[in-house]
Amino acid sequence: MIFLSACATTGAGVQAAAPPTDATQAVKAYQIGVDDIVQVSVWRNPELGITVPVRPDGKISVPLIGDVAAGGRTPEQVADDIKQKLTAYVRDPQVAVILTELRSHEYLSRVRVTGAVRNPVSVPWRQGMTVLDAVLAAGGVTEFAAPDRTELHRRPKDNNPGGNYRVRLDQILNKGDLGTNYTLTSGDVVSVPERVL
Repeated sequence: MIFLSACATTGAGVQAAAPPTDATQAVKAYQIGVDDIVQVSVWRNPELGITVPVRPDGKISVPLIGDVAAGGRTPEQVADDIKQKLTAYVRDPQVAVILTELRSHEYLSRVRVTGAVRNPVSVPWRQGMTVLDAVLAAGGVTEFAAPDRTELHRRPKDNNPGGNYRVRLDQILNKGDLGTNYTLTSGDVVSVPERVL
C-alpha cells in the first residue's frame, strides 16, 4: 500500500498517472452567456425574427413580447419561453433559438501552453485535442527546453479532481511514444520548463 502511494506522485506533487478526462464535456448542453449572439426565428413570421447579443443583464429583447431571460439557459429553454409568450399573439408559434457566435465562454474553453516553447499561446479547446496538438500550436519547444519535465496542470471541475501530471514530451516528440500524450480538456495548461544549466 505504501509502495503504491509512493508511485502515484513524482517530484513535488506531480502525478505520474494519466489525468482523468471529462467525458461529459462535449455532450453537456451549452448554456447561453452574456455577449453570445443569438438568432431567434419564428416559422412563417419572419418579422418576429431577430439576431441580437445577450445583454449584461442576461436578457434579449424579442418583438411583441419584450425581454426574455437567456443567460444561463439552453437555447431550447429560451425557445420554449418565447413560444409560451408568443401564443398570446401568434397561433401555434414554432420558435428556434440558434447561437451564431459563442463569445461568453471564450476564455473558459481555452488551452494554454507556457514556458520554453517558441510561441506561448492560448488556443481554443477542441474535442480530441492532445498535449502534442497544443505544443505544436505553440511552435514546438525551444533549444533551452527540458521537455521530459513538462507538466499538465488541470483545475478541479465537476467530477474531475484536477491536479498536475507529468508529460514525457521528449518521448512524444522524438520517439513517437504517445503514452503521456494526454487528451486535454478546456482550461488545461501545459507548462514546458527550461533546462537547468
